[in-house]
Amino acid sequence: MSRQGGEPHTDSYYAATAIGMRSWPALYGESSADVCVIGGGFTGLSTAVHLTELGFSVALLEANRIGWGATGRNGGQLHSGQRRDQDWLEKAVGKDDARHLWELSEDAKRIVKDLIARYDIDCDLAPGLIHAMHKKRYVAEEHAYAEKLSRDYGYDAITLLDRDEVGAALGTDVYYGGSRDAEAGHLHPLNFALGLARAADGLGVKIYERTHALAIHEGEPMRVDTDDGCIRAEAVVVAGNGYLAGLDNETETRIMPINNFVLATAPLGEDRARALIPGNEAASDSRFVINYWRLSPDGRMLFGGGENYTPSFPKDLPAFVRKHMLKIYPQLHDVVIDYAWGGTLAVTVPRMPYLRRPTPGLYSAVGYSGHGVGIANLAGKLLAEAISGDQKKLDTFARLPIPRFPGGKMLRWPMLFLAMSWFALRDRI
Repeated sequence: MSRQGGEPHTDSYYAATAIGMRSWPALYGESSADVCVIGGGFTGLSTAVHLTELGFSVALLEANRIGWGATGRNGGQLHSGQRRDQDWLEKAVGKDDARHLWELSEDAKRIVKDLIARYDIDCDLAPGLIHAMHKKRYVAEEHAYAEKLSRDYGYDAITLLDRDEVGAALGTDVYYGGSRDAEAGHLHPLNFALGLARAADGLGVKIYERTHALAIHEGEPMRVDTDDGCIRAEAVVVAGNGYLAGLDNETETRIMPINNFVLATAPLGEDRARALIPGNEAASDSRFVINYWRLSPDGRMLFGGGENYTPSFPKDLPAFVRKHMLKIYPQLHDVVIDYAWGGTLAVTVPRMPYLRRPTPGLYSAVGYSGHGVGIANLAGKLLAEAISGDQKKLDTFARLPIPRFPGGKMLRWPMLFLAMSWFALRDRI
C-alpha cells in the first residue's frame, strides 16, 4: 500500500456501517505541540481528548486511518473489572492496589459512557453482558466470585444464572450457568472511535492520518520523526498497541501481538434474532480462547471466535469463525455470512495492561489483552492526568508486574504458539 493512501479500513460490518467517516491530512514538514500522541485508536484518542480538555495542545499521528486497528475491529464489549479478576490482583499487588484497580475499572465504564454523552456519539451503546460457563465445575466459581464482588467491593449489578436461565438468555443449551452484569454493555467500536476523533478535532487536536511514526528522539523538546516530517513536543505518548513495529523496544518486549477474528451474518429477522439473545446483551464464555458475541441493531449475529499467533490471517476467514459459532448455535447453519475480518491486539504475560513512563517525557499504554474498550479509554485519561502532573493513578498500574516475554522478539511467537495450543487443548478436555 502506498505512502499516499495508507491502508483503508478492513472490509468489516463496522466499516460498512460507519457514521461520519472522513479523512485527515498526512503530515508534511515540521510541526509542534505540547504532546505528540502516536496511535489513532482508543488510547490515543482518549489521551488527546482529555489532554485538550486540560488545556494542552496535541498532535496525533496515525499510520493508517483513525480506528484502523483493534479499536475499529473488536467485539465492542464494555466489561466490568480488569482483565484479571480481583482474587488474582489481591495476590499480585495486595488488597489496597487491587481495590484501586477495581475502582479504576469502574471509572473506565463511566469514562466511556460520559464521553458518549458529552460528545453526542452515536455508537449503539446498549447495557448488559452475560458470562457463560462451558464447564459445569466453573459455575460455582463464577457465582462465588460474583458474591465476593458484592461483599468485598460493593458491586451488586451481577445476577447469577443457572443452566436453564443462561440457556434462555442465550438461546443455546451448551452452557451450564453463568452471570449477567447489568452495568457492563456493548457498542459499535468504530463509530465510538470516529466520534472521539470528531470531538478531538473540534477541541483543536491536530490529527494526521497516513503518517508513520518512525523514531522517537529524547530531548527538550522530544522529536518524533515521520515519513515526511517530524513533530517536536514536550511529551510523547506511545499508543500503538499491537502495531509498534520497532518504535519503542522497551514497551514492545512486554507485549505479544495476536490475531482475533469476527464475523457478521446477514440480518436474521427480528424473531430469529431475539430468540437467540432476547435481552440484547453481549455474551462471552469461559474458554481461555474465548468466544464472544452479540446482536447488531439490524439483527445480525456478530460473533468472535478463534485466534492465531502468526503475522498472517487464515485464508478462509468466514469458515474459520463459522465453525466456532456453530458449536454454540447449530441452528444458524443455513445463515449467510456477510462479513468476516481479523484484527491484531496485544497481550501481556499476566494479561494486564502495560502503563508506564519509561523515561521522562515518554509514556506508554499498551497490552489490554481483550479489555480495551473500557481500559484503553481509561488509560487515555490517566496519561493526560500524569502529563499534567498527577501520576498517582497511573502509578497504580505501573506497580503491576509486567515482565518481558521470554525469548525476545524472535522466539516469543513460537513460544506463545506452544502455550496457547496447550490452553486451547485444556478448553476441550
